[in-house]
Amino acid sequence: MHRFALRQRRLTRSPLSAALLLALVGPLSPQDSAADATAEPKQLATVTVNAVLDQARNQLSPSTGSSLYVFTAQAIQALPLGESTPLNQVLLQAPGVVQDSYGELHVRGDHANLQYRIDGIILPENISGFGQTLDTRLIHSVSLLTGALPAQYGLRTAGVIDIRTRSGAQLGNGGSVGVTTGSHGTLEPWLSLHGHSGRWSWFFSGDYLKNDLGIENPVPARAAIHDKTWQGKGFGELSYLLNDSSRISVLAGVTNNRFQIPDNPDQAPVYSLAGVNDYPSADLNERQRELTRFAIVSLLGKLGATDYQIAAGQRYSQVDFTADAIGDLIYNGVASSVGRSNRASTLQADFATPLGSSNTLRYGVYADFQRGVQDNSSLVFPTTDASGNPGSNVPISITDNNRLTARTTSLYVQDQWSASDALTLNGGLRYDRIGGYLGESQLSPRLGMVYEINDDWTLHAGYARYFTPPATELIAATDIALFQGTTNALPTDVNTNARAMRSNYYDLGVQWRPSAQLTLGLDAYLSQARNLLDEGQFGTALVFSDFNYRYGRNKGIEFSANWQQGPLRAYFNLANNIAQGKQVASGQYNFAADELAFIASHWIALDHAQRYTSSGGASYRLHDGTTLGFDYLYGTGLRAGFANTETLPAYFQLNLSAARSFDLPGFGVVHARLAVINALDRVYALRDGSGIGVGAPQYGPRRGYYLGLSKDF
Repeated sequence: MHRFALRQRRLTRSPLSAALLLALVGPLSPQDSAADATAEPKQLATVTVNAVLDQARNQLSPSTGSSLYVFTAQAIQALPLGESTPLNQVLLQAPGVVQDSYGELHVRGDHANLQYRIDGIILPENISGFGQTLDTRLIHSVSLLTGALPAQYGLRTAGVIDIRTRSGAQLGNGGSVGVTTGSHGTLEPWLSLHGHSGRWSWFFSGDYLKNDLGIENPVPARAAIHDKTWQGKGFGELSYLLNDSSRISVLAGVTNNRFQIPDNPDQAPVYSLAGVNDYPSADLNERQRELTRFAIVSLLGKLGATDYQIAAGQRYSQVDFTADAIGDLIYNGVASSVGRSNRASTLQADFATPLGSSNTLRYGVYADFQRGVQDNSSLVFPTTDASGNPGSNVPISITDNNRLTARTTSLYVQDQWSASDALTLNGGLRYDRIGGYLGESQLSPRLGMVYEINDDWTLHAGYARYFTPPATELIAATDIALFQGTTNALPTDVNTNARAMRSNYYDLGVQWRPSAQLTLGLDAYLSQARNLLDEGQFGTALVFSDFNYRYGRNKGIEFSANWQQGPLRAYFNLANNIAQGKQVASGQYNFAADELAFIASHWIALDHAQRYTSSGGASYRLHDGTTLGFDYLYGTGLRAGFANTETLPAYFQLNLSAARSFDLPGFGVVHARLAVINALDRVYALRDGSGIGVGAPQYGPRRGYYLGLSKDF
């Protein structure tokens, strides 16, 4: 299981520095890359040239002074569900990554603030939903980069998730087909195709999933009520080699997910609706649809001594929440159907130029233009007094629609200097500007250092000034006055627009390799922020909105251990984090007056903060080819209660697996996998419905059994 925490070190000293190798040494020259190719362009060696270009691409993505955690395809296969593991569940096996309801992730105490890249190209974030946008089966390897990031990385900085896709040039001609089935009515067939011919190479994958537990159950029962989901994902990459030093590629993907919103039975009605005498809460019929599609054209190559990658793309994201007009009015006093969509057009260019034998200059630009649409249609009861008592049992309709635009421009320049065989420095500047709905900018210095004390010990440190704008697709422009005098009246009429977060980030870590089999890592970080960004679900629709705390502070420490020897591979992570905010600075209308007053004078824990989290696992391959494995997740509980002053109980989830390949006469080799999720059947709550921006309770999955079968062809 090639999963390891990488604390950067010089290449010639340790095999664990493979990722840094691509950042510190130059790509192969065109003469070297053509060594195995003929002189005729039409007979270009597809595999050889693609390998050289991939190395050049990695040359554009340094991580000096930062923390890097890598999952290879083999590491993903070792997880209990293998390639059927959702991407968010894969990332939970990295230190400092915390699980939340609705599949959300929090890295090092931040709410979301994650940037996804495909082959180094930024993929604009989609509107938050329940489903995953990217299928794990397209991954050759995925890296999680955290800490004090170089100037190349900005806007979303809690973690950079960089996915290297599978390549038909490397895999050859063929594909695979399979199915995963099991508990909760799970059925997941999938297909992938890959290959190359002449200058062309391609990879395509498709996946369909349906089950009866699409969203976390709001009650601790084994089966959820009204919780079916239907999810489809598709991805494709088509590449063409222009010559032995350049390649043009097209990436495209689509996700179409549909969810029933699970019901919480036996709730007491709060309001009376004309013409309705009885409507059990177990009969509610809320639904949500999520659609995301993207397409990117990129040109990767080498011009003289300079490596470059230029990419243009577009992403469209849409979320539609459909209320139950009767049930939501009876139990909540408001039935809101919400539609949000966002279209982002992007341009990205990255360059790397060697300056002598010791320096590499990197520079680039990123720009995007986004248009957002918010359609909100609500049924509410009119009220007659300040206490919010309804004056009629006949609802009225209110429409609150908004249109948003946003522009982002980013520039960076950085120099990586190999000061000696032991010391590498990476300094740079980044400029970000946002316009449209908001207008803010910042010049951000970055500095990273890696010092290899000896062959076994490596020290890294870094400082980064960060500028994190609110996500355009999450900005909620609510007209407060529209709902005054109704059962959906907001707690206050104060509202300040969400602002960009500005923070100073410090990171210090050490890696020790006491033996060839064992690698240990320890990393500490501290962040101090103004206008700390957070997200919450405010109102009955399951859609998130951004808001700010005036001040924020975030600190933590992470420990990781990785062992690999022969057939045994194991890892262990333990993280401590304290994330706090003070004084609500935007979206105040979502808070009750007493909570606003308390937060104004107290540092409070952020709702997604957990004091301690841990993950770990192991796999062992027997002599007969059977692979046995397990992994686990542990957390001390998310926050709850008034102003997040309470903590939910700790949880522990253990997953088991067994995998083996069988050679069936007349059919060929079939790969089989049996997984048991939450093998101990522990009942635990991720959320209890209280806390800032928390709308409903959610429980972790009960014990489930899953069988996966696949065949390569």
